[in-house]
Amino acid sequence: MRDARNKTAAWLALVALVMVSLSFAAVPFYRWFCQVTGFGGTTAVAEIAPAEVLDQTIRVRFDASIERGMPWSFKPVQRMMEIKIGESGLAFYEAHNPTDRPIAGQASYNVSPDQAGGYFTKIECFCFTEQVLQPGETVQMPVTFFVDPEITRDREAKYIREITLSYTFHQIPLPEAEASLAPAPAQPVN
Repeated sequence: MRDARNKTAAWLALVALVMVSLSFAAVPFYRWFCQVTGFGGTTAVAEIAPAEVLDQTIRVRFDASIERGMPWSFKPVQRMMEIKIGESGLAFYEAHNPTDRPIAGQASYNVSPDQAGGYFTKIECFCFTEQVLQPGETVQMPVTFFVDPEITRDREAKYIREITLSYTFHQIPLPEAEASLAPAPAQPVN
């Protein structure tokens, strides 16, 4: 009887250990899964555009927003472009910091419809790194992308004629080097 209890306790401990391990692995696994499959509109990343460029075109719309409390203004320079599938496209977004202090931001992105996420591929993007805008600074930030020709062979995605690329900028803490350049808050004099 005692051996059975010890075996049960050992199995329960093992199950608990596996569950805790899986919970830590869930976030990186989910991120990887979304990158590979395009699930939830997550885009793919590549170093170069494919050699295959089709005669078929697709319309790409650009959308921009900021999270609540983010003081920047942020918008696409152009709202739409039509490109050939497989062709490299270049679009710009504009951000402006109207405040009197440096502000750091990081862009999150999404593609809709969700089925297009795995085929919309970025080569270079401002969203890959954090951005710091100085007081009053306005910048234009590029994104280089293509739509993978494999989209035409996917039974669900091949009927997509328009893709929307959306970015949302979130304020983040200033990097150490930038924070040291920020003006110190005024101290009261007694």
